[in-house]
Amino acid sequence: MIVKNLKVAVVGMGKMGMLHASILNTIPGVELVALCDKNFLIRRFLRKVFKEIAIVNSVKKLSKIDLDAVYVTTPVSSHYSVAKAIYSENIASNLFVEKTLASNFGEAKELCELARDSGGVNMVGYMRRFAVTFQKAKNLLDKKAVGEPVLFKAYAFSSDFYGVEGNLDGQPSNVGVVRDLGCHAIDLALWFFGDLEIEEAKIKSIVSNGVEDSAYAEVMATNGLRGEFDISWCIDKHRIPEVGVTIECSEGTINVNDDKLELNLKSGRYYRWFRHDLRDTVAFWLGGPEFFREDDYFVKSVIGNHVAEPSFYTSAKVDRIIDEIRAKAD
Repeated sequence: MIVKNLKVAVVGMGKMGMLHASILNTIPGVELVALCDKNFLIRRFLRKVFKEIAIVNSVKKLSKIDLDAVYVTTPVSSHYSVAKAIYSENIASNLFVEKTLASNFGEAKELCELARDSGGVNMVGYMRRFAVTFQKAKNLLDKKAVGEPVLFKAYAFSSDFYGVEGNLDGQPSNVGVVRDLGCHAIDLALWFFGDLEIEEAKIKSIVSNGVEDSAYAEVMATNGLRGEFDISWCIDKHRIPEVGVTIECSEGTINVNDDKLELNLKSGRYYRWFRHDLRDTVAFWLGGPEFFREDDYFVKSVIGNHVAEPSFYTSAKVDRIIDEIRAKAD
């Protein structure tokens, strides 16, 4: 019996495109057959590195290639148009889109409808779901190892603009700290606690007028659980972006971030796990082990025709909450 390789293309060859393309090249059963980017210099570089792979300058040219799946790793502002073109031109029914799914909830809803009609597997790149610390926290919550959640505080911090002075008004209006960095904290909260509704929100322009570089929101889950989001590009000592959640439960507290998980029980017991304590190993390490797990999971979902999470439908909820934060803040 001859097993066909999964033929995959990547659209958008910036940092994330190169990362996913490199990882896909290492996964058994995957054949990277095409790369797409509109920049001439990038395409010239790609032809030197990927000599046996088709290099094209437009999504429509992918229709001439027999593809099983496509990765969309272009800027967020183009996710909607690129994904829509892939579905409309019947280029592939299986689609992976880097976070966030779209620039707003309206676009995200339309992509959900197109994905449903295509009948393929769809997924969005919220890679922190594949980090061992957050997976351990999810397991503890599902097992109610610390009782029922009562309150959570989620944060997403970086030092990208800490101490920066000057005019940053040229930043695209549809991309700010909530969509760029805070979306990870929002996705984790939805994964941990279910649907959320925004009660209050504030957005600050610390660095320059018109730039969304800090945000705060208070939320409530359907079961009455209350929570907070604290998001900022302007926090000192966060050269590498950090996302974390503190969860107060009826029998103790969970503190989890990218690197470690702490469990404080009211009984007096204390546990702590670092990434290396949780078997944080993969077959190919590039950009962080969670990226390999994410791509391997998507590939296996396509091959097995299984629903992949976070799906477009799940991820559209993040876009909805981002829109609600901006609406409440306005």
